Amino acid sequence: MEELKKLEEAQVVLELLLSRSVVTASSDPGADRFLANLVLLLIQPCADLDLNTKRRLVNENMPQISSALLEEASILLGQKDSVKLEKAGPNCSNWTTLAGSAPVISFHDKVDQDFLQSELGNEAVIGLDSMQRANSTLEDFCRSYFMFHGMDVNRPQSVFKYLPMLFFVESYIYQLDTLNEKVVNIYIDGKTMAPSQSEITENGDTGGVIYKFQTDPFRPLLLLLECHGLLTERIKEELRSGAEYWALERKLCFALKSRQEVSAEDVMRAIHLKSFDYRVLNLLLYQLRGEEVNDLHMDFLSTSEFLVEVSDDLFDYEEDVLENSFNILRMFVRIYGASAAPAMLAKCIAEAEEKYDQLLHALGPQLSSQYQRRCEEATAEGGKTGAHPFGTWSMPTVIVDEELYRANVLNCE
Repeated sequence: MEELKKLEEAQVVLELLLSRSVVTASSDPGADRFLANLVLLLIQPCADLDLNTKRRLVNENMPQISSALLEEASILLGQKDSVKLEKAGPNCSNWTTLAGSAPVISFHDKVDQDFLQSELGNEAVIGLDSMQRANSTLEDFCRSYFMFHGMDVNRPQSVFKYLPMLFFVESYIYQLDTLNEKVVNIYIDGKTMAPSQSEITENGDTGGVIYKFQTDPFRPLLLLLECHGLLTERIKEELRSGAEYWALERKLCFALKSRQEVSAEDVMRAIHLKSFDYRVLNLLLYQLRGEEVNDLHMDFLSTSEFLVEVSDDLFDYEEDVLENSFNILRMFVRIYGASAAPAMLAKCIAEAEEKYDQLLHALGPQLSSQYQRRCEEATAEGGKTGAHPFGTWSMPTVIVDEELYRANVLNCE
């Protein structure tokens, strides 16, 4: 009788949810039953909590109640059989090898597997191309950032002790970055900045992956870091910055290609967010080593990252025009015009250099000298010249008509 009463109550609540369009007649029955039971739980008396307080508690604490936590609770309560830990399929071998296969890791859930399989096909979770692209970044990170942790990059044990996690995270970010580039091209060619819900439905798996990428790209990575006890609020914030950067990149590149207005505020926000992966790696290294974050070092490196990004944009300007990639000079040309753009960018560089010099001095003589030597090495290896640690600040010839420039290059090939 008790079970029958529970079923009747669930049916009453389910009909209420249907009438309010919370669920639909075509939705998954199991999901509908779960939502009905959740409503029943919330209206049950509990101490002196009222309904609004219960709703607030759920909203505030749900992000912390991860799949991993629920699975662990099920195991602790002896409900192992109810926890479905799906075996990784053949296309998930890279994920299980790199990320580990502990029984409570929530990224074995089918939804996360599907999202991480690949951007548009049945490739490995993290493709070889993404790992190869991440390789140079990891080398630069180790050579440029290890010194801020008192680590010797020339000692193999210093590198390999932390390399698996650092390499995995950077490769994952590059995998998503590749997807973002495809999203930019797909929807710019289609004369729209983002897919509509109908386009997502029509495109099937491709549309679904794009939708998940645009709404919550880092969820599986957050689950992984949380499971390993490495997730902090600052790492979460930097990953949110990464998602924001990709959204701004899509927005700005679409605006440029479709000859729409570009916001200077968006451009400056994007260039400052662009090196988010270095900051994620640096914060992750603090966690791996069990160290407190040094805010002076983070501020200095953030300023240095800005100058490096601008320097790279000047070096890659023509290529970025061809590929319709985010480039600060491209954006400044649209905002300020071809004649004023170089001077406006030079002003930004001068302000950043002043801040850089102040923070460099605050590092102390040994660390500042060590970092300057590394910058000079990187500059020489990148083919740039000049006494400045980022090379000579040389503005490329501004391209006024990008469409004509692309057409001329294509005709010459």
